[in-house]
Amino acid sequence: MLERQERTAFLLLLAVCMIVAGAHLVLTGIGKAAFASPYSSQSREGDLVTLQGTVEKVTVTQSGGHLILRVDGIPVFVPASARGDLPVLAGDRVAVLGTIQIYQGEREIVVQSRGDLRVLF
Repeated sequence: MLERQERTAFLLLLAVCMIVAGAHLVLTGIGKAAFASPYSSQSREGDLVTLQGTVEKVTVTQSGGHLILRVDGIPVFVPASARGDLPVLAGDRVAVLGTIQIYQGEREIVVQSRGDLRVLF
């Protein structure tokens, strides 16, 4: 049988676990888009941003099968793991959620997962 202090510690630990699990469920339901800001020329490296626009150009990298989209003049890097089987063509309207990164001196948005790139109809 547990002593009084052990029971108190166990109940506190159980309460903390329930709070963390609840917070995880709430934040998962909200999604990371709620914490993103619209892309602008003032967006800094590391910022989580959203962008909606028209795909001007689609390039598949020579190695890895990654995509580089040009959306309203802004480069968007889509790793093969985030691309999935989603066909993206020039002229498509897309919604992008990603992180600003500097690559070879140019700012780009890097998509992290499949759900962060949507083709709008």
